[in-house]
Amino acid sequence: MKVVYSDTHKHHDPQLFMVRGKLKRSNEQPERAFRLLQAVEQAGHEIVATRDFGPGPRAAIHTPEYLRFLETAHARWQLLDDPSDEVMPNIHPFPGQPCTYPESVVGQAGFHMGDAACTIGAHTWQAAIASANMATHAAQLVLDGERVAYALCRPPGHHAYVDRANGFCYLNNVAIAAQHLRGVHGRVAILDIDVHHGNGTQGIFYRRSDVLTLSLHGDPRNFTPFFTGHAHERGEGEGLGYNINKPLALGTDIDGYLPVLRDACDSIRAFAPGALVVALGLDAHEHDPYKGMKIQTAGFAVLLAEIARLGLPTVLVQEGGYLSDDLGPNIASALRGFSGAA
Repeated sequence: MKVVYSDTHKHHDPQLFMVRGKLKRSNEQPERAFRLLQAVEQAGHEIVATRDFGPGPRAAIHTPEYLRFLETAHARWQLLDDPSDEVMPNIHPFPGQPCTYPESVVGQAGFHMGDAACTIGAHTWQAAIASANMATHAAQLVLDGERVAYALCRPPGHHAYVDRANGFCYLNNVAIAAQHLRGVHGRVAILDIDVHHGNGTQGIFYRRSDVLTLSLHGDPRNFTPFFTGHAHERGEGEGLGYNINKPLALGTDIDGYLPVLRDACDSIRAFAPGALVVALGLDAHEHDPYKGMKIQTAGFAVLLAEIARLGLPTVLVQEGGYLSDDLGPNIASALRGFSGAA
């Protein structure tokens, strides 16, 4: 399998992460990608250096003011009196109330950053661009005839909205890949198997019927992102019925997960897309730091084999999966499962 990768991410190493009122180092560390890369190299997959696709793919998903903010926020932040090393919001607009777009970078941080898990450092913008290019490149490989391609993206993307960073994510890589595929295919499906709901992806396509978004994730009644990912969220307007959420009980293992995935795959077959994008989170693993589910390493091969049986041109985009000794074996298992069933 071709694996698209860039080491541009390595200088994006966020240090600030607010969790339960405490500042900690972010779980989204460069070591994640290095372990994934080492595992796919050892498994014999072909590493492909990513191409630069220019601003078009990200501009097709994200608003101009948001992209300008991401590009300039860190430099502008450093001009403040006694700033932190990383941009972190401390004020947000109140939903449902009148809101004027702020001129101050402090106000813009609150407008464009949804939480305290997506701080912006000196190299965040370059890393986000490279990550989006990886997803676009993998999509282009599939358009050029590859049965499947894997984008080893870091930072991840599925929590990013059209104009808001969120949950370690800045540019929505799966949405960018799906939109790139839409240049050829009339319908594209996105299947998100990260342990967290793909709230940004849902928000981007919520009113569209040409992209089916389907997410399996920990039940948001007691798991982040809390505000989205409930089963009754089915899309709006033209998109009604084209957004499907399948929240799962925390602690779900392969026996509970697999029937839900099979049902999701049946929905994809009914949609009859020309291509598929998989938001490949590995954080449903039993030893992932988030401890949301109990999928074992061998289970990822089973899950990806089920997805491969859809028989669709497929782009695998790396999302979550955090540091543990099982991270490398998990990606090796997942890619082996897809390749063996394809």
